[in-house]
Amino acid sequence: MSLDDVARSVLRRWKAQPVDMVRELFHVEPDAWQLEALDAFPKVNRLAMKACKGPGKTAVLAWLIWNFLLTRPFPKVGATSISEDNLDNNLWPELAKWQHMSPLLTQAFSWTKTRIESREHPERWFCAARTWPRTADPQRQAQTLAGFHGEYCLYVLDESGSMPQAIMTTAEAVLASGLETKVLQAGNPEMLEGPLYRACTEDRALWHIVEITGDPEDPKRSPRISLEWANQEIAKWGRENPWVMVNVLGKFPPSSLNALLGVEEVMAAMHRHLDDSRFNWAQKRLGVDVARFGDDLTVLFPRQGRAAFRPKAMRHKRNSAASVDIATAVMKAKTTWGSEMEFIDATGGWAAGARDILVDSGYAIQEVQFAAPALDPRYENRRAEMWFNMATWVQEGGALPHLPEVVREFTTPTYTFRKGKFVLEPKDQIKARLGWSPNYADALATTFCMPEMPAAMLALARKAQELAREERSPLEHR
Repeated sequence: MSLDDVARSVLRRWKAQPVDMVRELFHVEPDAWQLEALDAFPKVNRLAMKACKGPGKTAVLAWLIWNFLLTRPFPKVGATSISEDNLDNNLWPELAKWQHMSPLLTQAFSWTKTRIESREHPERWFCAARTWPRTADPQRQAQTLAGFHGEYCLYVLDESGSMPQAIMTTAEAVLASGLETKVLQAGNPEMLEGPLYRACTEDRALWHIVEITGDPEDPKRSPRISLEWANQEIAKWGRENPWVMVNVLGKFPPSSLNALLGVEEVMAAMHRHLDDSRFNWAQKRLGVDVARFGDDLTVLFPRQGRAAFRPKAMRHKRNSAASVDIATAVMKAKTTWGSEMEFIDATGGWAAGARDILVDSGYAIQEVQFAAPALDPRYENRRAEMWFNMATWVQEGGALPHLPEVVREFTTPTYTFRKGKFVLEPKDQIKARLGWSPNYADALATTFCMPEMPAAMLALARKAQELAREERSPLEHR
C-alpha cells in the first residue's frame, strides 16, 4: 500500500469517525457530550448544540469545521455568529488555535482574518466568515448570507440562541442540493424564538440535539463547568432564575423577551403612598437625563429611598443656553430640596456642557456612562443593571409620582439574554416603539447607579474627608 493509499484510508476513517481525528491530530480527549456531537456529525445533516455557559462548544465547532475541510473534496464552509466581533474574537481564533496544533493543517491550509483556504485550491476549497446586519429587516439579513452552494457544503452558526430565524433560513438553503450538505449550530438557550429554539421545539424531528448542562445534579454535566461556581449561582439566585436556567442548567427560560415592568405594577406604584418614616432615612438623590435631540426632554427626577417625587421636565434647543438652564435647575434642586447626590447621564457627551458648569461651580456631580460595564456580571452594561434595579424597586414597594402619561416609558422596554447576560432593549428601538425617548424613566434609573445609602453616611464621609484635609483625628473634640 502506497503512502497516498494510507493517507486516503486515514481520511476516510476520520470522515466516518471525527473523534479519531481529534485524538490523533490534536492529541486531546473529548468530554462525553463532545463525543456525542462528534459521533453524530457524519450521520445527520442538521446538528444543534444547546449549551450552558462555558462547556467548550466553540472547540467542537472548530473541530467539525476542520474535519469537513480535511475529509471532503472541494468543500465550502460558511461560518457566522451573533455578531462580527463574536466571530472575530471567538470562533475564528479557535480555528487558528487548532490549526497551529497540527502541522498537517498548517501545511495544507492558509488562515486569514476572514477566510481559510486550501493552499492548492484556494477558490474551490475554503471556509469563509460571513456577517449580517443586526439592524436590517429579515430579507436583507438573509440576502447578505445567500449564494452558498456546492457538492460538499457546511453552514455553521455560532451563538445561534440569539439569532433571528432569517439567518437559519439562508443556512438551510445549502441542504437543497449537493452530495453532502450540513447545517451546524450551537448556542445558549437565551430566547424563545430563533434557530436554536425552533430546532429544539417545533423542528425537533429534523435536528439531532446535543444538550449540555452544568447542573450539579446531572451525572452527565460538563466537567468544564466549575461545580463550586454552579452551586454558588444556584444558591444565590435559585434554580428557576432565568439567568441560572440559561447559563448553569442550559435550559430555555420561561420567557426570553420580557417587559421589565407590567402596567399594573407601575400603576400600583403611582397610587402608593408611603409614610415619611419609610424613606426619610435614605439619601436624597437627583437623576438627570439630558435631551439628545430636539424632540426629547431633559428630565430631573428626585428620589429618596422608597419614594420618587414629581420630576421636572425641560424642553430646549441644543445650545449653550440649554446647558446653563440644566445646570441652574440642578443647583436649584440641590438648594431647595437638599439633594445629596446628583447623577447625570453622560453617555454620548450630551450632558458635557451642563456638567462643566456644575463642576466649575463646585458641585460634585456623578457622571453615569450607560454603556460602561455593570457592577454585577449578570448584566451587559450599567444601563441594563440600573433599569433592573429600578424595576425591582417598583416591584418591592417603591412609590412613583402620579404621572399616567409616562406609564408606557416604564412598561415598553423589554429584555433578553446575550452571551448569558441580561440585555436591555436599545434606546433607539424603545423610542421607535414609544414614539418618544424614555427620558423620565432614564432619569429615574440613574438614581440606581449606586447601592442605597442612609443619608447620614454621606455626611459622615464628607466629615471624614474634611478631617483628613485638616490632618485632625476624628476622635478629637472640636
